[in-house]
Amino acid sequence: MRLTSRSSGASAFVAAAVAVMGTASASVAQAGDVSAGATDRVLRVYTNNIENLVRNNADGSCTRISGPDHLTSMLVDDGGRTGTSGVQAPDLLIVQQVRGTGQATAYADQLAAKFGHPAGTYRAIVAWDDPEPWGGSHHCNRQSLGDLKKKQTNAIIYNTRTLSLAAGDVSKYWSAGWLKPGTAYAGGAGCTLYKPPNNDDGAANRHKWKRTSAIAAKFSIKETGTTVFAATMHLPEQNGANACAGAGTTGVAGSGIHVGADATRLMNASTIRVIGIDANRRNIASSTLSGFGMTGYGARPTFGTRKIDYLFVKGTVQPSAIDHTVSSTKSDHLALYGFIAY
Repeated sequence: MRLTSRSSGASAFVAAAVAVMGTASASVAQAGDVSAGATDRVLRVYTNNIENLVRNNADGSCTRISGPDHLTSMLVDDGGRTGTSGVQAPDLLIVQQVRGTGQATAYADQLAAKFGHPAGTYRAIVAWDDPEPWGGSHHCNRQSLGDLKKKQTNAIIYNTRTLSLAAGDVSKYWSAGWLKPGTAYAGGAGCTLYKPPNNDDGAANRHKWKRTSAIAAKFSIKETGTTVFAATMHLPEQNGANACAGAGTTGVAGSGIHVGADATRLMNASTIRVIGIDANRRNIASSTLSGFGMTGYGARPTFGTRKIDYLFVKGTVQPSAIDHTVSSTKSDHLALYGFIAY
């Protein structure tokens, strides 16, 4: 993995950023939730598989989406509405399926411009700087658009106006687990880590495993010093039928989810915890990561009729009129969000 940084203070792999602290109200309505009235300190977090900003259409065509259009379709105000004057700059965007540091940097700079901040205010932590293309069909009738989906990695985009990141507080990537096609499965038997030499056979999909490399970081909220853990994951398609998280294990609560050892160290040192996942598995329970003190938010389908995308949070989350799921998202996947009081 090649690590890149746009500024000397930011560690490993960085892109660009901006943000203004959100305001929200809060009085605890139920465990883990907040309703209007008591705090103006809110961490605004989103997760989305942005599908390389290429959207598949029902007729087999594909549409390229600009970063600003995607952001407008996803970012919401306190009432869950897009495109209003109440939409405030996010603090964390957890994303899957970006082409690498170049696309993540451009997207972060577009986010900065949207809220009137200079390029470089948002920074991106990217698992793979420039992953090799992987094969297979991307179901676009224009090859040029399909090819845009052939380089995939995962990223966390953060707001340097509200969050700081110390050297050493980015985990190295860790591999997802999978069941190699044709391998027998029985409650985790046959599962392995999805990385060489246990990756796809043949040249066509040799580098496909890189799209599932997870990455995490620990931040501090500048205003209060509160520590925040964030991780982004994209599990293989095979996780849908057979939950795998590594050698002989089905993952946390049989979900296929696991957190790498270095990331676990950062998580255990953090007060607020956020994980965004495209799990490629239906209906993972909101209590799945309760052992980490985390609750899942949003129960609606996120990919057609299927719920396969998840946002898990440890923290006091503001209630959502739209079930934390943004139906207008210009991606094949719907975004999830959580506004967290601190």
